[in-house]
Amino acid sequence: MKIERLGQDKIRIFLTFDDLSERGIQKEDMWQEIPKVQDLFTEMMDQAYNELGFDATGPLAVEVFALPAQGMVVIVTRGKYDRSHPFSSMSEDEMADDVYEMEVTLELSDSIVYAFSDFEVLIEAAHVLNHSLTGAGRLYNYKGKWVLYLEPEDVEEAKQQLLIAVLAEYGEATSVTPAVLDEYGKVVMEENAIQTIVSHFKRQS
Repeated sequence: MKIERLGQDKIRIFLTFDDLSERGIQKEDMWQEIPKVQDLFTEMMDQAYNELGFDATGPLAVEVFALPAQGMVVIVTRGKYDRSHPFSSMSEDEMADDVYEMEVTLELSDSIVYAFSDFEVLIEAAHVLNHSLTGAGRLYNYKGKWVLYLEPEDVEEAKQQLLIAVLAEYGEATSVTPAVLDEYGKVVMEENAIQTIVSHFKRQS
């Protein structure tokens, strides 16, 4: 489980499928209000407080994204109190009884996102992938890394596992969502990133 602060009131949590299986949770369980999922969320919030000082008391907006071969991304945004919110009339004791008041959004994403620390390694990967992909990929620079984002329609389903195997060999799966990349990253190549890299950069070997 990895936790990252995105802003004063927003954090991002990456759960691998191993994280889920260790707790007896299937990916499909994240769509249900069951005790073990609630226990997982409590554990995540405790870890977020211990690592980042993120206080999850009060209303929370929770976005859950399922990513292929990577895991689950949970984005938690802490709400603000106002007079129209039912929490505004509660005492502190009443709030403590229902500390995690959540509005949950669940999305299944087929996007494939991999990060590369070295551009030369990305060049090598692009040349290998170019045989299977044409006109695919968007490239970002995000937190000092090169992040390759592939839309599901860019990848033939039959080739997806092979593609992920190649990406995993050269890069690392990342929990960054397209929304985060668009908001906090810089678009380097808007489209056809694989083909563009291959056209402009030669392999070292």
